[in-house]
Amino acid sequence: MNIHEYQAKEVFRRHGIPVPPGKVATTPEEAERIALALGGKVVVKAQVHVGGRGKAGGVKLASSPQEARDAAAKILGMEIKGLTVRKVLVTPAEDIAHEAYLGAIVDRSSGAVVLMASPEGGIDIEEVAAKTPELIFKERIDPRYGMLPHQALRLAYRLYAGDTARARQAAEIIQKLYAAMLDAGASLIEINPLITTPSGQLQAIDAKMNIDDNELFRRSAVAELRDTESEAAAEVEARAKGLTYIKLDGNVGCCVNGAGLAMATMDLVKYYGGEPANFLDIGGSSSPEKVIVALQIITADEAVKSILFNIFGGITRCDDVANGIVEATRQFKLKVPITIRLTGTNEEKAVEILEGAGFSAMTDMDEAVRKAVELATS
Repeated sequence: MNIHEYQAKEVFRRHGIPVPPGKVATTPEEAERIALALGGKVVVKAQVHVGGRGKAGGVKLASSPQEARDAAAKILGMEIKGLTVRKVLVTPAEDIAHEAYLGAIVDRSSGAVVLMASPEGGIDIEEVAAKTPELIFKERIDPRYGMLPHQALRLAYRLYAGDTARARQAAEIIQKLYAAMLDAGASLIEINPLITTPSGQLQAIDAKMNIDDNELFRRSAVAELRDTESEAAAEVEARAKGLTYIKLDGNVGCCVNGAGLAMATMDLVKYYGGEPANFLDIGGSSSPEKVIVALQIITADEAVKSILFNIFGGITRCDDVANGIVEATRQFKLKVPITIRLTGTNEEKAVEILEGAGFSAMTDMDEAVRKAVELATS
């Protein structure tokens, strides 16, 4: 689950991380009033769950309350990567002497949280990693002991070598950032940039947090931060129906049971020269109704040129999936070709159901993926 910048900043404040004041506006008039209260010179920032807001025109500097009103009028209602901006954060414009990056992520390969710091802040950390990887410093946090003071200091001095005052400030922020991550059940947390003001004070003027969905059942206050209006409608619908769906940029729509098989399917799609249009896991014990919803979601994506079903029946019954496909295609006509691979529980019955409705089914995964890619590109 993603949360907005203004929500992440509230989490930061509760943990003592220095962040500038700011309020959310939903109308240009509100933005003007907030700018007036903050002294006039402000930054108006779109609140959407995507990156690249600045490049898309979703972040604007305003020198007066009237300019803040005009900026908000331009940003509110605009679309950034398919999401409509319904809120803006109005926050003071800061004088910046230096920008750094701080972040932490759950690193599954090492089974621990990894803290990252770079003196090159204000730009995408991926860009820094690609061009100057030597400027990204990391600390693996042993889950048995948590963040130790010397680890925070080591990272801080790599950011501000020779500047003890700033390094000590940074070390405190690093420790508080780690605490905020654990408290919220986040899988990723970032400050980019962490600025130094002309007076030598550090401030987090941007904030990003991704919450692990598996943590939400025991963190009701965090779960309440979800803003469904700022999420893709298909993802909201899928979650309500018990599906896991993430839209991607390709043209092969994938419907799979099980996250591991879904990842392997997307890898194969790319291996054979295609691009997956989505991650969609219908889960175990999938009823025909789930399959119908899955097909509705996939076919609503105009970028999809070919649909691939890849089902390995264990708990999931192949005949349930087959019945779902048949019923879905009775309810609405498919405009793109569909490739079906079924193997496992009730496979023979599923094949009979599909053949009776004019479909064919494969058992070889590579063959099915290759065909789906060919259909998407032909």
